[in-house]
Amino acid sequence: MDGGILEEHTEYVVNAIHRILDQYRESYDVRAKEGAATSGNLPKSVILVGHSMGGFVARAAIIHPRLRNAAVSTVLTLSSPHQSPPVALQPSLGHYFAHVNQQWRKGYEVQTSHTGHYVSDPILSHVVVVSVSGGYNDYQVRTKLESLDGIVPPTNGFMISSTGMKNVWLSMEHQAILWCNQLVVQVSHTILSLIDSRTGQPFPDTQKRLTIFTRMLRSGIPQSFNWMMQSHLASQEPKHVLVKDVKDAAGSLVHASTACPRNVHWGDDGFERDIYIQTTTVTVLAMDGRRRWLDIQKLGSNGKSHFIFVTNLAPCSGVRLHLWPEKGLSTSSLPLSSRVLEVTSKMVPIPSGPAPTQIEPGSQTEQPPPSAVFRLGPEDMHGFRFLTISVAPRPTVSGRPPPAASMAVGQFFNPEEGKIELPPLLMLQSIYSKKDMLVKEDHPLVLNLSFTISLGLLPATLSLETAGCGIKNSGLPDEAGDVENSRLCKLRCFPPVALVWDETSGLHIFPNMYSKKIVVDSSPALWTSTRGSDKTTVLLLVDPHCSYKTSIAVSATAAAGRFLLLYSPQIIGFSIAVILFALMRQARAWDLDLPMPSMVTAVETNLRMPLPFFLLAIVPILVSLLLSFLMSQPFPPFANFIIVSVICYLFANGSVIILILVSQLVFYVAAIVHIFIKTRWEVWEGKVNFAFVRWFINLSSSFFSLKVVRVLQGNPSLVTALAAIILVFLVHPALGLFVLLFSHSLCCHSMLCCFLTASFRSHARRKELFDYKNKGNDGSRQFTSKSDGRSNQRLPLEENSSNSPDSSKSFGDTQLEIFHHRHGLLILHLVAALMFVPSLAACLQRMGMGQSFPWFLDTALCTGVILHGICLTKPEFNCFLFSFPSIRSTEVRLDFIYLVAGYYSFLCGLALVPDRVFYIMATIGIISFALRIVHRRNIEKGEVYMVSRKHSHRH
Repeated sequence: MDGGILEEHTEYVVNAIHRILDQYRESYDVRAKEGAATSGNLPKSVILVGHSMGGFVARAAIIHPRLRNAAVSTVLTLSSPHQSPPVALQPSLGHYFAHVNQQWRKGYEVQTSHTGHYVSDPILSHVVVVSVSGGYNDYQVRTKLESLDGIVPPTNGFMISSTGMKNVWLSMEHQAILWCNQLVVQVSHTILSLIDSRTGQPFPDTQKRLTIFTRMLRSGIPQSFNWMMQSHLASQEPKHVLVKDVKDAAGSLVHASTACPRNVHWGDDGFERDIYIQTTTVTVLAMDGRRRWLDIQKLGSNGKSHFIFVTNLAPCSGVRLHLWPEKGLSTSSLPLSSRVLEVTSKMVPIPSGPAPTQIEPGSQTEQPPPSAVFRLGPEDMHGFRFLTISVAPRPTVSGRPPPAASMAVGQFFNPEEGKIELPPLLMLQSIYSKKDMLVKEDHPLVLNLSFTISLGLLPATLSLETAGCGIKNSGLPDEAGDVENSRLCKLRCFPPVALVWDETSGLHIFPNMYSKKIVVDSSPALWTSTRGSDKTTVLLLVDPHCSYKTSIAVSATAAAGRFLLLYSPQIIGFSIAVILFALMRQARAWDLDLPMPSMVTAVETNLRMPLPFFLLAIVPILVSLLLSFLMSQPFPPFANFIIVSVICYLFANGSVIILILVSQLVFYVAAIVHIFIKTRWEVWEGKVNFAFVRWFINLSSSFFSLKVVRVLQGNPSLVTALAAIILVFLVHPALGLFVLLFSHSLCCHSMLCCFLTASFRSHARRKELFDYKNKGNDGSRQFTSKSDGRSNQRLPLEENSSNSPDSSKSFGDTQLEIFHHRHGLLILHLVAALMFVPSLAACLQRMGMGQSFPWFLDTALCTGVILHGICLTKPEFNCFLFSFPSIRSTEVRLDFIYLVAGYYSFLCGLALVPDRVFYIMATIGIISFALRIVHRRNIEKGEVYMVSRKHSHRH
């Protein structure tokens, strides 16, 4: 989490690449000099595989100016953020990401001259990048950050989730993606497939490498799914092309280019007569060696123009599917064998759950889970009349247990009949109680559940319970009968499968989906989100012979966890905005001669309905939508965007209030303990003679009497500024901010001690006067109540406590206002310092490995933050103002500057770049510093600002 460290790692990767290539050259030269046989070409490039930030470093190395030409042409990243850091806190880190991504965008642009003439192909046209995300279980790097959209064009790379990767189908934690065996094996085979066996080098052609990545990693099921519009499975082969004919196992002549491999043979002795299916649903419960004929024109009528087929039989070796234009004589000049199309290759494997246990060999206790899905759309079956399903005969096995039970279910269906839309109200109600739905028998095999709120925002537990399967009541008691019916239904109905699609995270598959918590890694309510990302589609493949009771329950705890994970950068940016809005409220109160509110009061005032909340929470959101319109960017989902942004704003307010209350509690406890010790010491000092303590006090007095110390005591702001800026430039920005926090803390503690001391004395004096009055002395006549029409002139420390604008404040009230002012600055700069803590921790871990100066960007911005804390040490400085000469009666005060800064921080939070709030905080510091200089020059010239609580008079 430090930009400087990433830059050093980039340098190391570049040097390592050069060293590896040089080693091959040196080894080749040595063998040639010794007369040994040398063959093959020397490697000219390496393949980079990076995990987490290593993937981003790999991309940064490719655009490094010292990297040799074409030294890297292939990059594979695992759980690597590409769009921005997971939590952008350090300005230099966000700047480095933006710089690298900008160079990559330029690298894929065609090189042209100043006159617009073509010069050369894009610099990075030979580079292929593939990003593998871990899915919803990766809590450190979210899928949206791993996307290559806008950085690498689709012709040179893509992102794929491990949940939709062939032979993997699993979501994995950030570190588990390194050792998950399924993924490691698949990635290893993919990288080996990139090597040309003839040359021993990676394929030079970009499209060839991209095709290998696509074939080895992507499944036949698309990552972004639209079931209604088109068929996304394997591409359609040409239908009417005359080629050499071959026979399949069922004796049919089929198109050679789509036929199964010739090394797969079925025994001809097991085939019996064909079966003609008269219903829209076909079921296979055994490997009987038969061929099922389905009339597409007849069964696909009444809108049932789609065909779905799920099975656990292996394609080609277990089942084959063909499309026939007709059966029998034809007037076509082409023979029938040339027009039969085998579509078995369209069958897509899916992960299957555990196979059912067998009590004894040959017995079947449950229907086996499907392991493949096959789908044909109307465009796939256009021009054909029949669809055949050929099932291989059961192999004869001797001396071994028979194979597991087989199943296959196909159906012509209408996608509109299986659509179920779950409205937002139902999803929100399911937080408190489960919502049940009954799916009766003879339903579509595909149930399309459309969640109107993304399951990345509200994770839902989806449960399916078999309610019936056409079996009559057994006559047993209720409990025993339910158990028996459940056993028989499991024997007949295959386990349901859930295929989940999300616009951002892609495909997720849940086998044996009786009860699973469905979560997708999507951020549907971000400023950069697109339309459609606020919904999640769940396709349930369920047995049409059985009825199901479906339950949906949204987990509140899981939703809260996902919310904080996805929108934490937004909340951080909003927290800075909340603090700036509170400082605006304090500056405004001082300028209007009102009592300065505490930070808690100021934050609560900003939350009041309707006007403050609308101006400070709703207006920035509307401004962001206006900016999207002006920049021709797509609008995010409107309702989700506003609701989630408001929730993040409220959560930021709550977090800031908790931080304020905790810090106030610490200051009050420290002040009370300090006052208690001080008063006790004054009592004990005259009674007990502590020689050592007196010696220490005398020594301290001698030290503080030194001229250097007295000069430093007289200029605490200068000392703080010098110490903080030196640490910022030479060591680390966080240390300089800690010095500033220490200065704020000392001032807050001092002001609070003065206020509490004055309050205690005032309370004690009032109590003494009250006791004196009750004794009935003559002096009591001096004290009368305000109801007598006379003011209470004799009460000490009360004559200046009026809240009237025309009256001056008491000493205690003044100290309390100074405390509130410095406490607000402390909260702002505390959050700024905490944003640099991850960078500081990373630097401390590398201590002893070489030290370098911090990035100038970080030091410059933190210097501006320090100037803000130094130049506004007193509340009267809040009245600094300046005007525009060209516009009369226009004064810009500090409260307006805080308002603009809060809006900017709000927009930074919406854009997930909270590190950019340092730019506006540094700007406030520079403005404060400039105004202080102007103020001092005016004092020297005799033009002094006479600051009152009501007006600022210039003399």
